[in-house]
Amino acid sequence: MMVRYDRRLTLLPKEEEVCPCRSTNVGRMTTGIRPWMLDALAAAALFVLTLGPGQVLRGGPEFILFQVALLLPLVWRRAAPEPVFAVISGVALAQWMRGIQLPADVALLVALYTVGAHAPWRHTLVAAAVTEAGVVLASARWAPEGQFVLSVVALSVTVAAAALSGTAMRARRAYVAALEGDRDRRARLALAEERARTAREVHDIVTHNLSVMIALADSASYVREHSPGRAAAALEQISRTGRLALADMQRTLPALRPGPGSGDPAPGIAQLPGLAEQVRAAGLPVDLSLDGDPAPVPALAQLTVYRIVQEALTNALRHAPPGTRVHADVRLSPKAAVIEVTSRTRTTGGGDVPPEHVAAHGGNGLRAMRERVAAYGGSLRAGPTPDGGWEVIARLDLAHTP
Repeated sequence: MMVRYDRRLTLLPKEEEVCPCRSTNVGRMTTGIRPWMLDALAAAALFVLTLGPGQVLRGGPEFILFQVALLLPLVWRRAAPEPVFAVISGVALAQWMRGIQLPADVALLVALYTVGAHAPWRHTLVAAAVTEAGVVLASARWAPEGQFVLSVVALSVTVAAAALSGTAMRARRAYVAALEGDRDRRARLALAEERARTAREVHDIVTHNLSVMIALADSASYVREHSPGRAAAALEQISRTGRLALADMQRTLPALRPGPGSGDPAPGIAQLPGLAEQVRAAGLPVDLSLDGDPAPVPALAQLTVYRIVQEALTNALRHAPPGTRVHADVRLSPKAAVIEVTSRTRTTGGGDVPPEHVAAHGGNGLRAMRERVAAYGGSLRAGPTPDGGWEVIARLDLAHTP
């Protein structure tokens, strides 16, 4: 599938790839014949077929004229259903007044069918009433003696069949259009969901890794004169963090930046120790506790757990005051995953919550966490603790498939 890339870092399929069957006028493109050409061929065929039974050729020029006047408007029946029906009805009335009976009167039924197939039902009802009036007039004039009622009933059946067939065709087209519209809406919703997922992934990757790199860079700048070895180690860690971020981006957007990392599996619970070590290297003490077997947890749920812990650690790294220590606890069971990330400082003891934490509470990161948790029908709490720290508690329902 071809993709294009916009500034919001989203994969945008071309419109025809979202709904490949949305192409219009497929038959026209396939055959190269326009609808009016098919109608012209049908009118010509009717003209030839109705010459013999009515002995039109032996009736003189007037018969030929009525024959042409009845059938020629059918060429434009799809483009203008009501006007074509009106013209044919007028010709049929003039024909009745002249006392000329032609098999080409079948054109009136074709025009009625077209009105039913392309016009609102009220127009179809009016057209059927007009045709039925013609049935009564024709039966009164040409029905054999004593068979007026039978003639009216027989012709009325053909009128009803033409009108109902056209209406059924219109209803079928409306149904197909509704199905296509529903398919398009589903495709748009799927695309919107993919965009939101990609935005969350990119936000988590960029925010976390940039926060770690900034902290490491500040540390290297601070110790470079009196401890060159520690500065060099920080710079090396910056390099590793950048490469990890690039691999994560390649994995998240594989069609954008193909490379060796694009085929790597998404991070999961097994990568949490490495994540904690990365944050420790940036200067924030982290204690990680894992309880339970991650093997039965689906890969997508593991990614959600990883991103929640990553976002919580990133917020702590960015906003926590000096002296903060973070404890991350992940508990797994066959039915649920519970994540608790708590930040506490050595100076907390019921003091005020740092304002940076309060500001971060409504930020994009926690909003993304809420969306991830909601996808699993879970719950999320992010806020201050009684002793002045900060905690993030998330629970995922593993029985709920997003």
